[in-house]
Amino acid sequence: MVETVRARGYDDVRQVGHYFRQGVLVAMDLTEVAEDEARQLVDFAAGLICARGGDMERLSPRIFLLVPAGPTRPDATVRRPEKTAAEPAGSS
Repeated sequence: MVETVRARGYDDVRQVGHYFRQGVLVAMDLTEVAEDEARQLVDFAAGLICARGGDMERLSPRIFLLVPAGPTRPDATVRRPEKTAAEPAGSS
């Protein structure tokens, strides 16, 4: 499960922390936040990751995925389906 937090300002940081501490992946959308507040939100998220473990990945210039440490953490590599005998060798 991924919770999306569309921040409107720094006050929305509470929601990000709440979900992350519960072990939920958080998509932090900063597209509607002023540049200085967006920087503060990213700094908060980086501190949260450092203190509680996990990882943060940039999905786009202003959208970040916060991944808590633990069993909810998805694999870092993207798995592609294996080709079947019915598929031509050159298709992808």
